[in-house]
Amino acid sequence: MFFPLLQAPATETSVVVRSNRDTQQVVAEMQRIMRDLDSGLPISIETWGQKVGFALFPARVATVSLGVLGGMGALLSITGIFGMAAYSVSKRKRELGIRMAIGAAKKEVLQAALGRAFKLLAVGSAAGLVLGILATRLLAFVVYQATPRDPVVLVGVVLAMLLLGLLATWIPARRALSIDPLVLLRED
Repeated sequence: MFFPLLQAPATETSVVVRSNRDTQQVVAEMQRIMRDLDSGLPISIETWGQKVGFALFPARVATVSLGVLGGMGALLSITGIFGMAAYSVSKRKRELGIRMAIGAAKKEVLQAALGRAFKLLAVGSAAGLVLGILATRLLAFVVYQATPRDPVVLVGVVLAMLLLGLLATWIPARRALSIDPLVLLRED
């Protein structure tokens, strides 16, 4: 667009340039051209990222804060699941030892040790999915360009938490199964 300076007097003039080239190359070329036209002109070149960066700063801070809090929450939940599974397996060591002593396959004993934890993880994942869907409306107002009910993110988070929870329950169960059944029967 061309606005004649005499028809709309202003103390500053803006030129907007759109290019597919690298931003730094365009800036350098524009500075060279402006110096060739008039070396005394005061020019200030701002990229789109610099212009929009200030406006998006609160949304970026909110996104980073929510990411950090989400990571801490995931770490806390995995720690809790691991502790719950370790406690549950420690209370059932005698039962697991009896099962192994009478000839149950390790796979069956592992399934018995993980059964309750898997049910709790499934219920917790379903509840987390429902609460996550409800929270996305609020999140869409806080985080710039957040889409409510993004299926990839929701399914990815639920699967990641489910897999991490299974891993956290599998480690104590596997540790208990590696102990000799006779040692487990002699305890208590």
